[in-house]
Amino acid sequence: MGVALKFRKLPASAAKWVMPLLLSIFMSGLVSLLSTIHAQGLVSGLLMAWLSSWAFSWIIAFPVLLLILPVVKKLTMLLVAVE
Repeated sequence: MGVALKFRKLPASAAKWVMPLLLSIFMSGLVSLLSTIHAQGLVSGLLMAWLSSWAFSWIIAFPVLLLILPVVKKLTMLLVAVE
């Protein structure tokens, strides 16, 4: 049914970089889009304003995620029962 993509996967050790990278891309993109629309409305030039905002947001979001992810994992383990 679906299209199978054939590519060589990264090693499992890359997950510690790939997960925060993807998370920071999606989260900063969505938050910056909503922020830009909230601040400017649906106006001409919205796309360029959003992309500029997104780039700036992502530059901050990715390193912050790398720094706080270990703390968030530890806090999660304090709140969640290990089965």
